[in-house]
Amino acid sequence: MPKKTIFLVDDHEVVRLGLRTLLSHQDAFEVIGEAGTAKEAIEKINLLVPDIVLMDIRLPGMSGIDACEQIIASHPDMRIIMLTSYAEDEMLFSAIRAGASGYVLKQIGGDDLIRSLKAVSRGEGSLDPAVTQRVFQEVRRAVKEEESAAFVNLSQQERHVLQLVSEGKTNREIAKTLYLGEGTVRNYVSSILSKLGVSNRAEAAAYAVEHSLKEYLDN
Repeated sequence: MPKKTIFLVDDHEVVRLGLRTLLSHQDAFEVIGEAGTAKEAIEKINLLVPDIVLMDIRLPGMSGIDACEQIIASHPDMRIIMLTSYAEDEMLFSAIRAGASGYVLKQIGGDDLIRSLKAVSRGEGSLDPAVTQRVFQEVRRAVKEEESAAFVNLSQQERHVLQLVSEGKTNREIAKTLYLGEGTVRNYVSSILSKLGVSNRAEAAAYAVEHSLKEYLDN
């Protein structure tokens, strides 16, 4: 099996030397180039087209994240692992948005770095264990915000009516439960359908279940 080619980007020559030495003992990888700045890296990467780029986030001039975005724009299949000394949330998510395949701290052990390189070479993503939990927390937060936004146009009473609709209640049953007139319930249901952009009660019920309406009801 041919070796995966790697390009190193770090403004510290000693770091590049250490990485090159580590990788020289690996049969699966071959370092084909290196650079100390993002500008130099982009120029060389466009010529050499390595399989994997191992790049520091903090570089003089253009950042590693901006360089990552430019490289991925030109080479969508290229795998980039970002290296950093600090587990900063904004850097982490900026790197992911820029198209990075991996994100590891410089404190990572040699064996763990090799595992990360092998993972991204197989088309997988790789996150340093120190930041993985933060990613899951951010994903959960984003999902919560999206679900909450799904009912932002509904009043609290409309949410209660929708919840009962999702439970299969008739207008009469809803009116009895909420101490409302049937005509009032019909008006609420009509308003809910309009605001959600759905055409019938079944679609409204499915929408309520899909977006976890129960979590956004006042007791």
